[in-house]
Amino acid sequence: MADPISGPPGPADALRLTRLRRMKALATGLLLLAAVVYLLTLDTDGVLGFVNAGSEAAMVGALADWFAVTALFRHPLGLPIPHTALIRTRKDSIGAELEEFVTQNFLAEPVVRDKLARAQVSRRVGVWLSDPDHAARVAAEAAVAGQAVLNRVRDDDVVFLMENVLFPRAAALPTASIAGSLLDGLLDDGTHQELLDVGLEQLAGWLENNSDRVIELVTDQAPIWSPQWLDRRVGRRIYREIVDWVFEIRSDPRHRARAALDDLLRRFAQALQEDEAVRAQVVSLTERLLANPELREATLAIWGTVRRLLLEAVEDPTGELRKRVEAGLVEFGDRLAEPGSELAARLDEFGQDAAGYVVRGFAGEIATVISDTVARWDAEDASRRIELYVGRDLQFIRINGTVVGAAAGVLIHTATVLIT
Repeated sequence: MADPISGPPGPADALRLTRLRRMKALATGLLLLAAVVYLLTLDTDGVLGFVNAGSEAAMVGALADWFAVTALFRHPLGLPIPHTALIRTRKDSIGAELEEFVTQNFLAEPVVRDKLARAQVSRRVGVWLSDPDHAARVAAEAAVAGQAVLNRVRDDDVVFLMENVLFPRAAALPTASIAGSLLDGLLDDGTHQELLDVGLEQLAGWLENNSDRVIELVTDQAPIWSPQWLDRRVGRRIYREIVDWVFEIRSDPRHRARAALDDLLRRFAQALQEDEAVRAQVVSLTERLLANPELREATLAIWGTVRRLLLEAVEDPTGELRKRVEAGLVEFGDRLAEPGSELAARLDEFGQDAAGYVVRGFAGEIATVISDTVARWDAEDASRRIELYVGRDLQFIRINGTVVGAAAGVLIHTATVLIT
């Protein structure tokens, strides 16, 4: 059974119906006026002859355009004349043709890209977000959504996710190969050297602030029979050697200790990817770790703490988190709104690429909503509703036909008089 084109008529439809009836009455009134004038001036000469010819042609034009307009929606006078009631009889083909038209002219990739480029979506979003009131509104809405999500996620859901999704997938992953490849990539990019520099910086600072503790650790390991003054001297010497060694590694990018660390890490990365024994040990370690019940309890404890802290943060409208989010949104908006913003240009380009990909690969599927929807419409209801929306404007065709017909009749009668 066909679906109705929409729900029950509303106030707007009632107003459209009133306007449609008025225009129909006006167009029909002009036809009747032309008919009356024609009858009153029948078999007359002189000026009235021109009036008679004009009214006759006006009737012809009005009747022809009435037939054309009426034939779109129903059979004129109820007669099953071919090629009439077009919307009822050709509803499905009209939907298919409309789908093709939209696909070719609206969902074409160049059209979509050009529209998005001219819209400058990122800049507009930036201008809107740069207003602190708007940023506060976004932060408030995000807080409400965050509270809803956090309150709906129960501990049982977290356990289910861990045991049925996260842990099984983690166990199935080739952990050793992934870790080896990642370590190889870090070594190739030299990223580990930056981490090593940070560690050495922290170590140097700790040694500088804890010299007595280092010396004490050394002296505690000295033999009982060794004099304390000698232990202290040895401890200070060892401490100085350690500090100098750390300084040398920090200041020399080609230090042999760095090279030794690189070689060790490189061999370990290769072993993770090629040595079956090492890979088996990593798999066994991963399985034991994931099977450990304490991991589940620790994860739940961490999740409970994180959820509590997040809820407290998002529920406080004057809290530090809300303020930071609002400030971040305003700053982000300012960056997008500034003239010649490279960030806005990149985001717009990304949006154009994403939209281009969608219409390039799925334009046909998207447009099928038109033909599928039209196919489900009830033909009678569709014809009636479409007439309700566009019928008022179509009545101008009847009015124009009446006026143009009258003018054409007068011109033809004038030419006839001049010729004869």
